[in-house]
Amino acid sequence: MVEPPRLLNQALGRADTRSPTAIKRRGSRRRAEPCKEHSPGTAACPPAAEMVPTTSLLLLLSLALLAPGLSVDQCKLTGNWTNDLGSNMTIGNLSSKGEFTGTYHTAVTSTTQQIKLSPLTGIQHNNTQPIFGFTVNWTFTDSSTVFTGQCFVDKDGKEVLKTMWLLRSDAKSIKDDWNATRVGTNVFTRLPNKME
Repeated sequence: MVEPPRLLNQALGRADTRSPTAIKRRGSRRRAEPCKEHSPGTAACPPAAEMVPTTSLLLLLSLALLAPGLSVDQCKLTGNWTNDLGSNMTIGNLSSKGEFTGTYHTAVTSTTQQIKLSPLTGIQHNNTQPIFGFTVNWTFTDSSTVFTGQCFVDKDGKEVLKTMWLLRSDAKSIKDDWNATRVGTNVFTRLPNKME
């Protein structure tokens, strides 16, 4: 039996018993130059084919961490909100179906009645930037407002509720129905929690 040629592995200081064919298949020393001080195929210097999946995985992971995205808690309506007119609302926990209740304190009204805290009831879809709708039953006047909108996260990571509303007031007669409904828009931003 003929012994395979023994090549001196300079990195390890001992003879390498691999055949020239096996060495050629794994790659020449010239291709492994970035890892001269290590033997090709060792943990310190894996072959190029082994490096590609690891490099790709690390690249994807770093892009995912650096890319702006939504946190798990963003765009869940639970919490305190204020709008562009200074009205505030507090929304309780969402049910598994996305239903919620809360309170609304308006800063503006067309009535002369004293403004009081009013209950709201609504539903939110459970996706990334969800749409929602809720109704406020005003306790200090004979009117109701329905809001519909969507939660967005802007480029700075700030949550914004873009809404449109219909306010229905009590019409004294069918002749007065023409002006009993008003329409408008509001933009809400999240207030910090009271405990913070």
